[in-house]
Amino acid sequence: MKETLTPGLELTFSFLVSQEKTVPFVYPESDIFREMPNVFATAFMVGFMEWACMEALRPYLDEGEITLGTLINVTHQAATPPGMRVSATVKCLQVDGKRTVWEIEARDEVELIGKGTHERFTVNKGKFSARVAAKLPR
Repeated sequence: MKETLTPGLELTFSFLVSQEKTVPFVYPESDIFREMPNVFATAFMVGFMEWACMEALRPYLDEGEITLGTLINVTHQAATPPGMRVSATVKCLQVDGKRTVWEIEARDEVELIGKGTHERFTVNKGKFSARVAAKLPR
C-alpha cells in the first residue's frame, strides 16, 4: 500500500438500488427471505459500504494488492425502495500499517439510511488465494 494514504481521506460513492438488491434476493432459497419487503437489504447495504471503502483505497494499492473487510459495525436506520439512488460517504479514520479504519454514512435520496465504522486489511491477492486454496480437499 502506498504511504500517501493518510487519515482524513474522504470519498462519496453512489449506486442505484435495483430490485435484485432487495431483501428477497439475499437468500432466494429461503421462503422467509422471499416473503420480506422489497427494500434495500441490510446485507447489500453492508456490501455497498465496503465497496465505497474499496473505491477510496483503490488509488493507494500497489500491484497485486487487494483489501479485505475484517470488521463492520453499522446501523441500518431506514428503508430504501428499488429505483432510488443511495450514496455512501467514507472517511479514513486510521491507517495502521496494512489496517485501515473507516467512518461510513449512507443516505438515500430522502434520508440517512445507515452509518458506522469499517475495518479493512490490505493483502497480497496471490498469497491470500493460495491460503484459501490450501483449505480445499485434494
